[in-house]
Amino acid sequence: MNVIRPYGDTLDDGKVQLSFTLPVPDGAKGREAARKLVLSWGFLDCEVVHSAPLADDFSFYVAYGKTEKSIDYDTVVADQASADAAMGMDECNEFIKQHIGRKVVVVGACTGFDAHTVGIDAIMNMKGFNHHFGLERYPELEAYNLGAQVPNEKLIEFALKVKADAVLISQVVTQKDTHIHNMTEFIELLEAKGLRNKFICIVGGPRIGNKLAVELGYDVGFGRGTYANDVATFICKKLLEKKQA
Repeated sequence: MNVIRPYGDTLDDGKVQLSFTLPVPDGAKGREAARKLVLSWGFLDCEVVHSAPLADDFSFYVAYGKTEKSIDYDTVVADQASADAAMGMDECNEFIKQHIGRKVVVVGACTGFDAHTVGIDAIMNMKGFNHHFGLERYPELEAYNLGAQVPNEKLIEFALKVKADAVLISQVVTQKDTHIHNMTEFIELLEAKGLRNKFICIVGGPRIGNKLAVELGYDVGFGRGTYANDVATFICKKLLEKKQA
């Protein structure tokens, strides 16, 4: 067993930091309400270290709490796309040359009403993110970034037009599970048109997990910490798998 618990100042002291908003004015009463709320969650003690007004009847709080809860780290199973190491950009390009024998076509977009392009840009744009070049930089890929607020129907039409091998969808907005509705609609449209097996379907976002993506009908889901080479590696290996089937 490898039992772990959070710590702030001293190993295993159980200290955690929480932040949240309450629909009450900022002030002493609001801070006391925040403190009691944290205690009601099972924390042994609580100190509200910061509060700030957001509007007349809304306020923001930062609090420290203490817990004795722990977890056996050895029993944890991560919700991740793959435990395999991702290939680098050069390796992916060489893999495509050797095993696919043609350029791989990839189409990406933020679909529905989601206007946050930071995720799809980090994966698709040539400059990439955090020293990881985007898919547009890969010589053996033909990458199309359609941007934001692209209707699912239009994305499918474009993917068919360019004969895409893979379709990437980015979903950042998750309020009221709007991302689940949008992701589900995309797969349902493909299935209704008899096109589901035509594309490798990939979805990503800060709150997207592989388990959820697969349950909704996607080939894979990528969350935080994903780079273009992670996505490219999956596409390369999936294409080879389909080729050999």
